[in-house]
Amino acid sequence: MSQYFSNPNVKYNFIFTFLQSFGRGIWLGNVLSAYIFFLAGESNIILGYTSAAIGVAMTLTVIPAGYFADKFRRDRILRIAGLIGAIGIVITAMADNILMILIALIFWGIFQGLIRPSLEAIFADSVTSGQRSKIYSWIHFVRQWSMAIGPFLNVILFLYLGDKWDINILRSVMLVGLGISGLSLFPLFKFSDDYARSDAEKLDLGENGNISQSKYVPYLIITANLIVGIGAGMTIKFFPIFFLDVYGFKPILVQIVFGLSFIATGISGLLAQHASKGGGRPLIIFIVQTFAIISLFYIASLPVVPLLIIAFILRGALMNASQPLSRSILMDYVSKKNRAKWNSIEAVAWGLFWNFSASIGGYLVDFYGFSFTFIITGSVYIVGTLPFLFLIPLVVKEKSEN
Repeated sequence: MSQYFSNPNVKYNFIFTFLQSFGRGIWLGNVLSAYIFFLAGESNIILGYTSAAIGVAMTLTVIPAGYFADKFRRDRILRIAGLIGAIGIVITAMADNILMILIALIFWGIFQGLIRPSLEAIFADSVTSGQRSKIYSWIHFVRQWSMAIGPFLNVILFLYLGDKWDINILRSVMLVGLGISGLSLFPLFKFSDDYARSDAEKLDLGENGNISQSKYVPYLIITANLIVGIGAGMTIKFFPIFFLDVYGFKPILVQIVFGLSFIATGISGLLAQHASKGGGRPLIIFIVQTFAIISLFYIASLPVVPLLIIAFILRGALMNASQPLSRSILMDYVSKKNRAKWNSIEAVAWGLFWNFSASIGGYLVDFYGFSFTFIITGSVYIVGTLPFLFLIPLVVKEKSEN
């Protein structure tokens, strides 16, 4: 791993990822969902609309951000993102009504739209092609484990403030997370395009790759992620409400469950990367996502609490274990000069469709219930997982590291 960290961009990305994920783990996930849910009079529909606001803002930002990042410099876009992020954090900290929440989340969407293509591109530019999955799985590990620290810190905060779904308690917890998210913005001003590697170009397929068909790889990856993003948006935002509304979980138990899920996700990402050395990345992605889908269908049956928690942790860990593998394939099969554009397209696939489908999920939950929504999501996941079967013969195995 030491050869990776010799590049400053890699180090700054790990620092940013740790602090950003730590802060998000405190305020952005289940706590924000519960805060909006109660602020909106216990409406899942309005909770879905707030996700749509992020999706619109990200979509309007991410494509031009990717274009300018490729045409000019990625580091300049990251500096602009740092300033936008600071504004969003301040507004979120002051938000005490749905309108202010919407405005804050619009800034958060702009921040995500600016940062996603440039950060992913500058990171890919700083890692050798054909050897990406390991460093991608490790930053995925750091992201998940630092996000796990957030909920476990929340356990302490709720013990001190009160283990109940009170809007003032939720707001106090969010403020702690927002402060840490603010610290994460400082590394964004340290990245530099000048640290890019000369051996970070598009993967040379050599004699082992199907050059004529390799051009389809990015399109299959994006298509799969788009479909999975649609399914995920219908469900992910509503899991905290599912726990408190259907099972009566109190805040501390919800924090523990989410924290354990993040830890399991970090470990599963490393295991999936290790397994991909033998089975190939597309095959491992297909396998882990299949078992995640089975877990989600089991959750839809409303099992007893211990089995519910196990199934929820497995669902999250296995579904997200595929992300670093998927990202490494995409960055291997697109040229260096177009990486920000491709990351913009992928961000739209996740950001736009994930957040817009949350609006659909809100209606489904309110009118048909959680179980029906989970079944619909699982069905969409099946369609989004199938493209990886077509990728198996197209994607070459990674080279051994020196």
